[in-house]
Amino acid sequence: MITVLVADDHAFVRDSLVELFSASGDVTVVAECEDGAQVLDAARRTRPDVVLLDLAMPRVTGLQAARELLTAQPESRVVVLTGSLTPALVEEAREIGVVGYLLKDDDPGALPDHVRTVAAGGTAWSSAATSAAAGGPV
Repeated sequence: MITVLVADDHAFVRDSLVELFSASGDVTVVAECEDGAQVLDAARRTRPDVVLLDLAMPRVTGLQAARELLTAQPESRVVVLTGSLTPALVEEAREIGVVGYLLKDDDPGALPDHVRTVAAGGTAWSSAATSAAAGGPV
């Protein structure tokens, strides 16, 4: 079973991700955080295989949470799942050590496969994020 921590300030998004992963059969959510300030403690307690972080959260942003987590637990596999896309955000995520950048308007059915890929040591970058990082249109 692949374990996931989900951090998003919208309960609907968190609940939808729990349902999506439950239906996958081999991915389970072991922790939910409603803001970035909760991520490090939750990750220390649950040791998830993959951490999914929204960028825009109260108190501590997703990138700030990723930075803290990857400093404390560099082996963590962090993927951004957001509605925000700019070249600067993608570049900062890469510099921090995030291994994926997915958009909330991407195909939700592909998300369990992205999580499996990341848990197995791969990466998960949406084509839009890859294009933004290369200086293409956002």
